[in-house]
Amino acid sequence: MSKCIGFIGAGNMASSLAGGLIAKGYDANRIIMSDLNESALASAKETLGVNTSSDNSDVVSAADVLVLAVKPQVMKPVVEGLATSLATTSNDTKPPLIISIAAGITVASMAKWFAKDLAIVRCMPNTPALVQSGATGLYANAKVSEQQKQLAKDILDSVGIALWVDKESDIDAVTALSGSGPAYYFLVMEAMILAGKKLGLDPQVCRELTLHTALGSAKMAIASDDEPAILRKNVTSPGGTTERALECLEAGGLVDLFEQALEGARDRSIELSELVD
Repeated sequence: MSKCIGFIGAGNMASSLAGGLIAKGYDANRIIMSDLNESALASAKETLGVNTSSDNSDVVSAADVLVLAVKPQVMKPVVEGLATSLATTSNDTKPPLIISIAAGITVASMAKWFAKDLAIVRCMPNTPALVQSGATGLYANAKVSEQQKQLAKDILDSVGIALWVDKESDIDAVTALSGSGPAYYFLVMEAMILAGKKLGLDPQVCRELTLHTALGSAKMAIASDDEPAILRKNVTSPGGTTERALECLEAGGLVDLFEQALEGARDRSIELSELVD
């Protein structure tokens, strides 16, 4: 990639994406970030070596790609300000690709606020992107070219994996599955640690064993061609301890509870999108 990438917002996710790109060889001089928070800009400049500005219009004038990394509740005024900056750029300048990582902000809302027919990619990364292990779903509107789609994927791939979905409504399901997903695993870890303590184990021993069991299980699943259901069966001896534990979880309705949980998260994602004018 040789495009100039501009980040509107220099918070944790933006800095993670920029850091991921740089770690994969992208030139820090081809990245510019803006933010009202001067300390965030100073940190980005010091740790990443990127260009910074407190004025969003500087990013608009420089960038081939605009990554909108601000909170959903301030997205409307930020985008309307960007629209003003875009309107003052030269007619010979090709409009930038827009990539939004804000939850619940639809392509239609962004197009309305920009008041311009732009190439827009909406994506839902998750917090493990902060440690280069994110999982992101992406959706592109009809204005996005194949080259731009690849560019957007490369940016999000820099902090994990990025997968395209065919319909924008699928982003709500992605939000429920991977966007909120880390919290589900943290809850399982929390429950296992608590249960281990009640069995008499030292709290630190419980924590280390639980976290490394989670890490090892994920690595096994990623490395294997088998589905998780097969891997589960492979480690479940008939009449053994694992079988007894799984019987307890299944009797408690664990599978149905996860289905209900994801449906609830998806429905809330839809509700939040509808609240945005």
